[in-house]
Amino acid sequence: MSYPPPRYFADSGTVVATYRPATVEPDLTIGVKSRVGYLATGDTTDGQFGLYRWDMAGIPNTPGAHYHRTISESFFVLDGTVSLYDGEKWLDATPGDFLYVPPGGVHAFSNDSGAPASMLVLFTPGAPREAYFEELAEIVATGRQLTDQEWTELYARHDQYAVGI
Repeated sequence: MSYPPPRYFADSGTVVATYRPATVEPDLTIGVKSRVGYLATGDTTDGQFGLYRWDMAGIPNTPGAHYHRTISESFFVLDGTVSLYDGEKWLDATPGDFLYVPPGGVHAFSNDSGAPASMLVLFTPGAPREAYFEELAEIVATGRQLTDQEWTELYARHDQYAVGI
């Protein structure tokens, strides 16, 4: 393993850092269950990664087991207990616990603890996951019911493939 090819070629560094204070309100609310902060999107990182803070109410919110063909997904628990599915079993992850899922890896998450929980979710490379999250929020907000076929099509548009567990 070696460093990737250079992406920056100037003779000196530049001031381009992006700061997001903890006091910034979440970018998206999905029903009463989840609040999502877009810490760094694929757009803002030039496709390198997407990093999101996912705050969950103490209500089970399983998106269902799934896998991605083009991206990896990582979870780092900040607060509370998050149920993480590693493709074989559900794990009760607590602050400091980490799960990495490469492309093709079956996974899911939920907050089954009955208490609030928070985690960081990292996607690499930086796919446009915001559109998927926003579409889910709209479905929840409007109460729109999707058929199985419509769910399959929505998932496929966003590199998400359901797996029954």
